Amino acid sequence: MQVTRRGFTTALAGSIVAPAILRTAYAQGATVKIGMVVPMTGAAAESGSFAQTGAKIALEAVNKAGGVLGKPLELIFEDDQTTNPGAVLAFSKLASQPDIVAFLGSIRSTQMHAMAPDMLKIGKPVGFGGTDPNLTKLGNPWLFRFRPNDSYSGKVIAQFGAKELGKKKWAIVHSTDAFGTAGGKALADALPENGSTLALDQGYANQSQDFTPVVLAVRQSGADILGTYFTFETDLGIFARQLRQLGVNIPWVGSPSIVNVSALKLAGPALYNTYGVADYAEDSSDASKAFGKAYRDVRKVAPDNQSSWTFDAVTCLAMAMNKAGSTEPNKVREAMLAIRGHKGAEGEYNFDKNGDGLHGYNIVKNDKGDIKFDKRIDFTPNLG
Repeated sequence: MQVTRRGFTTALAGSIVAPAILRTAYAQGATVKIGMVVPMTGAAAESGSFAQTGAKIALEAVNKAGGVLGKPLELIFEDDQTTNPGAVLAFSKLASQPDIVAFLGSIRSTQMHAMAPDMLKIGKPVGFGGTDPNLTKLGNPWLFRFRPNDSYSGKVIAQFGAKELGKKKWAIVHSTDAFGTAGGKALADALPENGSTLALDQGYANQSQDFTPVVLAVRQSGADILGTYFTFETDLGIFARQLRQLGVNIPWVGSPSIVNVSALKLAGPALYNTYGVADYAEDSSDASKAFGKAYRDVRKVAPDNQSSWTFDAVTCLAMAMNKAGSTEPNKVREAMLAIRGHKGAEGEYNFDKNGDGLHGYNIVKNDKGDIKFDKRIDFTPNLG
């Protein structure tokens, strides 16, 4: 196995792709290359290291099972510097290498929007984790999402708050970037069908240092429940601590970042007894548990969606290439769209015509720092 920049390997029990016989390609050093845009520096560097871990665990499992088309899989990493310009530059560097046959983009929707024109131009499959629903409606046939989009998260948050927590008057706090704006709107749109009302729609700028005005707006709104879409875990940690310091203790249901490892470390007790919609929940399925064990063996901590989506993306891209019997972009694309019933770390993958693979979320609770799985809510996708 070959991993560029920063390498390590770990075995994952069991095969996840159809076994192939390793022939002379291994001895000759020929590889099938996937390029990955990932934050190695900047505010998201820690979460970027988690993303690399997930991808590398999948890489090891693929190669242990026989590789891709009789060749070992290789990952090529480029640093996006946690910025949109950095992401564009990182993808450009990867795209300039003609032997890279597919890519992993970003978990951040705003970076995906920045890279999308170049991804369309290069014309090769791209797995990504950004949850803005609009990303798979851009007319770009090469984008494949490995997390549920926020049209689902909004529905799940609104339904859980109303039916399980019995709260109906919402304050929504969200980033003003593409992810936060789309997520906040999805939640607001889902309120009426659950008999709920909107008391506050409050945006904030990413990487803010003081959320006092936002917290005061929540407190003054009279809301009895809070829903949030935070892009960066660092922002969420500051907001959570200031929220509690100013005495706001209403029930809180957040987007997946509320249960990410970095946020839990930063916020500590300020996030106790909160709820989140999580695309990855370790106890939600046998496949999720298997990934959790493999990840803990490497990182010695619990995984979150920063690593689970990259694991699933590498796995599915390799599986599609083996199924297609080719790395030719159109054949891989057709094989990706044909994936049905694949049980990944994040859930069961059934790709629809837009490239969305997952269609539901897990509800989890922060029980004194321990993330407890509650239930999964899935929606029937239109796979036409």
